[in-house]
Amino acid sequence: MSNTDPHVQKRPSLLLLSLIYLVFVSLGLPDSVLGVAWPPIRASLALPLELAGILIAITTLLSATSGFLIGRITKAFGTGPVVLVSCLMTASGLLIYANAPSFWFLALAAIPLGLGGGGVDASINAYVAKHYRSSHMSWLHSFWGVGATLGPLVMTLAIASPATWRAGYLALAVAQFALSALFVLTLRLWKRNDHLQRDQHEAENGAPGTNTANSAAGWLSVMNYFVYVAVEISVGVWANSLLVLGRHVAPETAGLWISAYYGSIMFGRMLNGFALSRWGNRTMIAAGLALAFAGSLLFFVPFLVDLPLFSLAGLILLGLGLSPIFPCLMHETPRRFTSSATPVVIGRQVGASYLGGALLPSVLGLAMAHLSLELLAPTMAILTAVLFFMVQRLNLLSASSGAQKTPPREGGEVFSEEGTDQLQK
Repeated sequence: MSNTDPHVQKRPSLLLLSLIYLVFVSLGLPDSVLGVAWPPIRASLALPLELAGILIAITTLLSATSGFLIGRITKAFGTGPVVLVSCLMTASGLLIYANAPSFWFLALAAIPLGLGGGGVDASINAYVAKHYRSSHMSWLHSFWGVGATLGPLVMTLAIASPATWRAGYLALAVAQFALSALFVLTLRLWKRNDHLQRDQHEAENGAPGTNTANSAAGWLSVMNYFVYVAVEISVGVWANSLLVLGRHVAPETAGLWISAYYGSIMFGRMLNGFALSRWGNRTMIAAGLALAFAGSLLFFVPFLVDLPLFSLAGLILLGLGLSPIFPCLMHETPRRFTSSATPVVIGRQVGASYLGGALLPSVLGLAMAHLSLELLAPTMAILTAVLFFMVQRLNLLSASSGAQKTPPREGGEVFSEEGTDQLQK
């Protein structure tokens, strides 16, 4: 069969893309586990409550460090090997967790967990942004939500078993080691996919931009992620406290409403994958920020008028509005920056997202503790408005350098990456 046959070209891309989706499920698995596992860990190792914060800080800071550095490392060694090593580091950290006899071993485990998680996050985001359509970037991040949902479930089942939390971490470690074995078997696909994807991707989405990593556009792009993730995490961390302590919503009801917030982000990203083929990244980002701003105002209404369901409506609207922003901004990066700058910028964006998610929610928490929990909604409205103007400024800086072309509508085939419809015609 000829090498130009579309089905021959399509198969490795489909296999690799399926593996990439699986990687993001695995990335989400450990991210949401510590909160569930900490009470039994603390009881079995006789630890103070506040030490969980130290573990989170170590993991977050090292994930940010890994994100900032991974662009240059990927350029030197390639995406496949970097993802393989990062996955092995994550698996090793989970294995140490499963067998930790003291807090110091937990702190030791947080090092490879942070470095590995940041490495996978940044390198996969850069690869998908460069080689696949925007719809796949949106679906990719919804698959992270699948992992973040499954992780606590696995740990909950483990805690109910005789082996307790150790079995949960061991199960996650085995899953990560199995995924690493798959990477060893598929390393060649990464390089092969480069040749199959790059030219077609540029034809459909626009040529690379001319901005460099250290240009004004480069640093503004990084700041966008710092602010965006600060908004997403702040709502997830503090909305429950506001609902229960400030608005007197029953704890079980408030918990369901927070689940609805995260569910709307995941569900929104699934839907965005289809809408992007018609509207494009920049339109979806602008619409999402406008929707998130409206959701912030709606979430503030119960402070002024006794309408509790407006809290739920505001959270859902916020989640839907936020859903396209991270993946669409990420997918725009190769069209704003040169090919050599793209992995560096994406690494910085991922690093900034970890820092924003750690720092601003903490500062906001201190402010609310001394003033009022009701600061949450107006702060989110202000930050989404600021982010809107930052993104518009970034669009202007990159308007003449690799500006986005309107992508063609995708056909019924979800993984039609090599333009097989055109080849068949």
